[in-house]
Amino acid sequence: MFKRIIVGTDGSETANEAVKRAGELARTSGAKLEIVSAYEPVAPVQLREDAVETPKDLEWAINPRQEVDATLAAAAGSVGDGVEVGTHARQGDPADAILDVAEEIGADLVVVGNKGMTGARRFLLGSVPNRISHHAPCAVLIIRTT
Repeated sequence: MFKRIIVGTDGSETANEAVKRAGELARTSGAKLEIVSAYEPVAPVQLREDAVETPKDLEWAINPRQEVDATLAAAAGSVGDGVEVGTHARQGDPADAILDVAEEIGADLVVVGNKGMTGARRFLLGSVPNRISHHAPCAVLIIRTT
C-alpha cells in the first residue's frame, strides 16, 4: 500500500494528532514514517523579543534549530514501536519543507491536519494543509484535528 509517509509537525496539539494518525497508518501498512519540521534561524535577542508577541500559528518562524530538533524527537518518540521513523529539520516555510522532503524521498502519502483550512485567512495567507493539498507530488490525507 504505502511505503513512505510524510507528516509535518510544529509540536502543537493538532500537529501531534496528525503525527499520531500518520503513525497508526504507517504501522498498519508497514510504511516508514518521515516527520518534518521547519525552522527559521533567529538571533537569541530577537528570539526573546519576538516570542512575547508571536501568534501560535507562526511560532515555527522563531524556533531556533535546537527546539525543532527537540520537537522532532518528541514526535518520533510518540509514534511507538513497530514503525521505522526518520526526521527532517528544514529551514524555511513549513509547507515548502514538507513538499521538498516528499519529493526528495519519493513519498507515497503526505498526512496533514486540517488546522488553518477555514476562514478568510486561508484565502489571504494560504495554509500549510491547503498548499500541500494543491502541490504535493503524491496522495494527501487530511486528518480532522480540530
